[in-house]
Amino acid sequence: MIGFKIHRNIKQLYYVVNGFKLLVPNFIYRRLLTKRLNSLKNFDFEYIQSRVIYYIKLNIKNELPEETKPLKNLRLQKKQTTYFFDSYAITRHFRPEFKVIFKFGDVIDVPNVPTVVKSRPITDDNENSVLLKLNKVRHFTYTKDTRKFVHKKNMLIGRGGISDHKKKRISFYNRYFNHPMCDLGQTNKNSKYHYWYKKKISIEEHLKYKFILCLEGIDVSSNLKWVMSSNSVAVMPKPTMETWFMEGRLIPNYHYIEIKKDYSDLEERLNYYIENPKECMEIIRNANRYVDQFRDNKRERLISLLVLKKYFEMTQQTQHAHLNQTNPVIKILP
Repeated sequence: MIGFKIHRNIKQLYYVVNGFKLLVPNFIYRRLLTKRLNSLKNFDFEYIQSRVIYYIKLNIKNELPEETKPLKNLRLQKKQTTYFFDSYAITRHFRPEFKVIFKFGDVIDVPNVPTVVKSRPITDDNENSVLLKLNKVRHFTYTKDTRKFVHKKNMLIGRGGISDHKKKRISFYNRYFNHPMCDLGQTNKNSKYHYWYKKKISIEEHLKYKFILCLEGIDVSSNLKWVMSSNSVAVMPKPTMETWFMEGRLIPNYHYIEIKKDYSDLEERLNYYIENPKECMEIIRNANRYVDQFRDNKRERLISLLVLKKYFEMTQQTQHAHLNQTNPVIKILP
């Protein structure tokens, strides 16, 4: 139980806290909007600006389809509870008649119209995919790793769900399941790949290994954040999908150990870094610093508010329903 508290977000607490927040009237959040946006003066403007521009790349103003539903229609749904809580925490700062298109879940395609999503492909034409920090109780979990890298096993650990939708993992397991440098296992039983099944292990058990596999599933690798916050090294091909974590900004062999898309150089890469532990420790320091930028909750909320504010501006809604007046400094556009 202690390990659970150290290494993972506690979902029960997340649901309780957000459930109580629903009791607070929305007009209170709308009154707080100006104050929270103006808190930008307390942060590094260029840093905030770069992240806002990264998340929302819209540079041409367009109106949303007429049938787009307003924020007041956003409702709690059983299968998308965390997505509702995380989006509602930001949307309730704005006027209920404003409109937003949300697409919850693992999104792997770019929508035809500006849409708020958790994930998007890393491409040059993903402008319509506007990122918010969604399902963060699962994805934005960090670890407190007290074990030194040099005292860990010279092996790669990998656990994860396997299905026909996760072809990258199937390909990797086909190649390396019985490899002596790998400890792999699928964690779900309801799969035709039952011969790969192993019981789930804790993050604490993962942290006994120097190298941790971070393969994309349907969209991103859900364990990448906590791995990069640890004293182990993430091993993966260059990411093709990204979330609020800005996977597209990760630098190979600086933030993680990169392997080829076909995984053919895995053994070579592991042996190299086993023989060069100082390089591993430098990657770990870089990864830890990268993760640290997401730990300031007030700054994260400010960036989220600015992303949504820009969304309203770029979809030409502020001319129809006036957005709360704020200091001109918060107008962040490319």
